Amino acid sequence: MDHATLATPDGRRIAYHRSAGAGPGIVFLGGFRSDMTGTKAVFLEDWARARGRAFLRLDYTGHGASSGRFEDGCIGDWARDAADAVAALTEGSQILVGSSMGGWIALLLARRMPERVAGLIGIAAAPDFTEDGIWAAMDNATRRRLAKDGRIETPSAYSDEPYPITARLIEDGRHNLVLRSALNLPFPVRLLQGMADADVSPEVGLRLAEHATCADLRLTLVKGADHRFSGPAELALIAASIDELAGVSEGPEAD
Repeated sequence: MDHATLATPDGRRIAYHRSAGAGPGIVFLGGFRSDMTGTKAVFLEDWARARGRAFLRLDYTGHGASSGRFEDGCIGDWARDAADAVAALTEGSQILVGSSMGGWIALLLARRMPERVAGLIGIAAAPDFTEDGIWAAMDNATRRRLAKDGRIETPSAYSDEPYPITARLIEDGRHNLVLRSALNLPFPVRLLQGMADADVSPEVGLRLAEHATCADLRLTLVKGADHRFSGPAELALIAASIDELAGVSEGPEAD
């Protein structure tokens, strides 16, 4: 199916797929340099359509079929893309499903538009990863090179091409950190984390769970699951978590 495009007043063109249906809707937010054609995004779209539930998946600018170059973007840009898409393309409350970096984006949306969020599911959520992951792993020589050249390249486990890491990505990330100040999540949250994840440690999920103020937050550790979290059992767990949060949002059925 060809994607549709949301044109913003400042010239961004955000590619998306949207399915109509009942609320609360589901918004899938992908990871760093991922796109909306990934296994989890497509599975959840099919799953939501079969249940008559509204669904949205999108490419941030510089990702997939959207406009822009990846190396020109940063966390704040991609969070703005997601917020603009939610505002323009969805109605009512939404369950945000964020994978890896998408988990950070979901938390930023929760801060920006809490009235639109019915629940949040983080799949190997990676809040603050530009600071705690990328920057923290750099030695002093690499940091000096980044400051001098404005960018470096780092190998990717998921592509033959290295990831470009820019000074702007790091600096902007510092303006969007969520684990250094109060993080109020006034809706149910489910964090799903593979114990064999080589990219996002289970400790990140524990830190997020401990840091957030939330009356209904659960962290599920899945033995053997890696960062992709896209095997049949993991996909079923994501779907079950959405069903649970949708039930909480909609309230108990009448007798």
